[in-house]
Amino acid sequence: MTTPVLDVRGLAFAYPDGHQALFGVDLHVHRGERVALLGPNGAGKTTLVLHLNGILEAGAGSVSVSGMPVVRENHLEVRRRVGIVFQDPDDQLFMPTVRDDVAFGPANLGLRGEALEARIAKALEAVAMGEFADRAPHHLSFGQRRRVAIASVLAMEPEILVLDEPSSNLDPTSRRELGELIQSLDVTVLMVTHDLPFALQLCERSVILSDGVVAADGPTRAILDDVGLLRAHRLELPWGFTG
Repeated sequence: MTTPVLDVRGLAFAYPDGHQALFGVDLHVHRGERVALLGPNGAGKTTLVLHLNGILEAGAGSVSVSGMPVVRENHLEVRRRVGIVFQDPDDQLFMPTVRDDVAFGPANLGLRGEALEARIAKALEAVAMGEFADRAPHHLSFGQRRRVAIASVLAMEPEILVLDEPSSNLDPTSRRELGELIQSLDVTVLMVTHDLPFALQLCERSVILSDGVVAADGPTRAILDDVGLLRAHRLELPWGFTG
């Protein structure tokens, strides 16, 4: 089997106040997979995500990206390979225009001139936001800002795209459009979500993280069909869901 694009082994972490958030997590994601990370609030999902590009450092265990250990001396390259799109796009968009926001990452890597413009255009085209390049992000709708946030990460040409609650605060049309966008991307995806139907739509595989450990890992359909498993980990399908 090929080297996982994301390989988490025995990851444990405690915050400075003594709260233990992760207790030996193993997670392996291979190139081209789309995996949903499910779990109740407080399960450790955000803590796990913050280890994937070195924002947090493991207390025990290891994280590697395509065989590269996520350690301080590799942070620059790891953060190019692992693109995290946070739940609130305003946490990522801070430049005067959409073009500037999408250019920021690759420009910091030294890209200039036509190569930079091509990278910007490709990323904006991927999220259908090319016509908004010269707009101020704060003049866009929430769904449009989320697309620009995704474009700003895609411009780094990551190996894995990590999406934190991508469907939150979206109206039904924007949610559907975002789902179609994610399905169209040729990139490995790890999606943190409470939106179980969205997980079923986009991800063939799901992992339940609960109380800092992996409680289940398997086909999304099988996991969502296990009512007892969902109930045990405070997960619920919408009333009347028959997908």
